[in-house]
Amino acid sequence: MEQLSGQDASFVYLDTPNTPMHIGSVGIYDPSTAPGGFVRFKDILAHIESRLDKARSFRQKLVRVPFDLDHPYWIDDPNFDLEFHVRHIALPQPGDWRQLCIQVARLHARGLDLSKPLWEFNIVEGLDNIEGLPKGCFALVAKVHHAAIDGMSGVELSAAVHDIEPVPVDRTKKAKWKGENEPAVTEMLMRTWLNSVTQPVKFAKTLAQTVPGAARLIREVAGGDVSLKGARMAPQTLLNGKVGPHRVWDGVVFQLSDIRAIKDRIEGATVNDVVLTIIGGGLRKYLLSRKNLPKESLQVMAPISVRAEGEKEALGNLVSAMLVQIGTQIEDPMERLAWVRKEAVNSKAMTNAVGARTLTDYSQFIPSGLAGLGARLYTRLGVSNLHSPVFNCVATNVPGPRVPLYFAGAKMVRMMGTGPVFDGMGLINTIYSYGPEIAISFTSDRDMIPDPANYAAALRESFDELLRAMPTAEVKAKEAAPVKAKPATKAKAVSAKPAAAKPVKKAAGPKAKVPKAKTPAKPKGKAKK
Repeated sequence: MEQLSGQDASFVYLDTPNTPMHIGSVGIYDPSTAPGGFVRFKDILAHIESRLDKARSFRQKLVRVPFDLDHPYWIDDPNFDLEFHVRHIALPQPGDWRQLCIQVARLHARGLDLSKPLWEFNIVEGLDNIEGLPKGCFALVAKVHHAAIDGMSGVELSAAVHDIEPVPVDRTKKAKWKGENEPAVTEMLMRTWLNSVTQPVKFAKTLAQTVPGAARLIREVAGGDVSLKGARMAPQTLLNGKVGPHRVWDGVVFQLSDIRAIKDRIEGATVNDVVLTIIGGGLRKYLLSRKNLPKESLQVMAPISVRAEGEKEALGNLVSAMLVQIGTQIEDPMERLAWVRKEAVNSKAMTNAVGARTLTDYSQFIPSGLAGLGARLYTRLGVSNLHSPVFNCVATNVPGPRVPLYFAGAKMVRMMGTGPVFDGMGLINTIYSYGPEIAISFTSDRDMIPDPANYAAALRESFDELLRAMPTAEVKAKEAAPVKAKPATKAKAVSAKPAAAKPVKKAAGPKAKVPKAKTPAKPKGKAKK
């Protein structure tokens, strides 16, 4: 038995019919590389069965403490049934991109069965009419509860079922495995009492780690390394209300070489900065088309992995977060990129000063029963509609491999992500790099973004504008001032979300006309560097 951390348990408490808390991926595969040139569903089942011992989350289920007096535990499910977790469907003809997006959204909207291991694979065949993909492809739509994995440990789960060569899978060797009996109520209550005895000691240790971080933050603010100017709640948008039970999903793909070419035009900019700027431009265009663009910059939450080198295979979440303003009030794409770069540097410095791991540790001390009750009341009472959001959306960056991957012999030709939305935050952008491509996919509430193809087109238009743009003399002059940067927290650097711009008229991403060069107004609340 292994107990969930406070952070992992929070995703269990937040899970409701309207807010299922699973993350996932959409991998698209070309079966022509497999032995014989095709892959049968029984081949996929046999392939996954041979890999079950490579990731513990495949066969572990939750056991909850009576009355949620303490956080739940993981045990090996004695009744594990592979065919319950791996399903098979097909798209009707013509099998195009829009049909796949609708099917992914429907699958993602359904919550996982919390009484069984918290994952599900759906094999979707019939992808015969998607531009840029070989005919006859199939998709693997994966869902794994956020309590079990974060983005980085999800990469480890993906590695369990993929190969780097299209070789036949050896199914003859099977590791011995035996499930666990569910613990008795008395045992769980005794564990709860022991945890309550040691909790003050753990809290004192975390508090002792916080004091140096707070002192360091004060020192760096005084020295000008970190700026608190402009720190505020995020503006209210149509993305920040109560969510319903239905979802939308879509995404766009770019060449990584183009993203790198854009970043080189602003000194010190990163690939993540460019991606956030694309999202910012896309949101600006989309919200303008909905007449909902606020005057202030939208703010995104970017998850940061605090997973140490020896914790790569650990279950659950080891993430903190930083908040980044993404300049959605700025029309000029290069000036927006310069803004995002400075805001990201300041946010990283602030997070490093306090200590990302320390912030994560505090979640362990939230009483489990109170956390569950609070999560349920927050949803039922619609509290998200009564206050300004802390952030408008999420942007999470999952670095993928540069070499081709194979699933049951079929070559992966594209990879995108899915994520949860919840009351107060109705849009999550997932950035996934694979080979020479980088994809921005998004999951949202269907009532908040009823026209996902328009937002996808806005992202494409935002990228096209950035690709054609060059920094103006004023932007170059501003960038001449040095920016003090602290080393970013290692691993899962997660991007933030941008805002909308000019109205998008078509579902397909029309190329935007380059606006006449004009000096944009200097945005307020800009962080000093």
